[in-house]
Amino acid sequence: MNEPRFYVTTPIPGPGLPLLRAAGSVHLPTEQPDATALRQACESGDYDVIVAQVKDHFDADLLSAAKIRGVSNFAVGYDNIDVAAATAHAVMIGNTPGVLTDATADVAMLLILAVGRRAVEADTLLRTGRFTGWRPDLLLGQDISGATLGLAGFGRIGRATARRALAFDMKVLFCPRPPGDRHVSDAELGEFAERVRQVGWEDLVAASDYLSLHVPLAEQTRHLVNAEVLRSMKPTAMLINTARGPVVDEQALITALKTNEIAGAGLDVYENEPRLAAGLAELPNTVLLPHIGSATVSVRAEMARLCAENAITMARGVVPPHPVNPEAWRN
Repeated sequence: MNEPRFYVTTPIPGPGLPLLRAAGSVHLPTEQPDATALRQACESGDYDVIVAQVKDHFDADLLSAAKIRGVSNFAVGYDNIDVAAATAHAVMIGNTPGVLTDATADVAMLLILAVGRRAVEADTLLRTGRFTGWRPDLLLGQDISGATLGLAGFGRIGRATARRALAFDMKVLFCPRPPGDRHVSDAELGEFAERVRQVGWEDLVAASDYLSLHVPLAEQTRHLVNAEVLRSMKPTAMLINTARGPVVDEQALITALKTNEIAGAGLDVYENEPRLAAGLAELPNTVLLPHIGSATVSVRAEMARLCAENAITMARGVVPPHPVNPEAWRN
């Protein structure tokens, strides 16, 4: 068997690159490849597997011409890849599920606390020398304990966020697969039975003091939170997004924040990342993080290990440990 050949669009942490180099040859471009360079790499026939980031896009046109065995995505999500087209053209996709659950739930809780208690505004006030002493009305925020947290999506990260919120004595509602719905039994809820309550999407939006998004990006969840949804939220409510940026209509969110349709927003992801919609960064009632949901040393290292293992097995013609589309090679 020929030595596996890997094209790594962006350096990944250890132990990822050492594992790839021990298994075969690794090409690291000197700078992040644009769409043309990525297409050339995929079409060249020089590589077995592309080790990709969510900012690398693999559309149907690229995949139809690709001469690769697979794409190993350094992420849990894979909305940057047309999975149906990859499957049709026998390109296997691997991802890194399960390892970033707690880290992302921590960031969701961080955003809830920071936006609710106006932490960034307070920090800015102090750093800019405008703090003149304690006042009864200084930077009054919203309660966390006793508030209602609405979880849009109740998968691994949604459940981990619920666990943290319950420790803060929040009331937790959830809708498992908005905008649609399905019943979740007590048996499936497990530890959360009788501690959280399932409601429909419209009721979740209307009842939440903090509406936290935990859904994958798909056609039915793109702009799940739009102008109509924002108008249906409480004027005192906060929107939290650690899922994917395009789940929220960012321009509609800016309008809602400017007109006080909602009280604030805490975001770790953006619709046209890394760009922000005009005016978002200037809003004082926001907490904005640069997509750091999984950004801990241990989590990124484990993601790198899984990503490398996926790439190595795919390069050898074996279905990877974490396949997105295992049916890609069945024929």
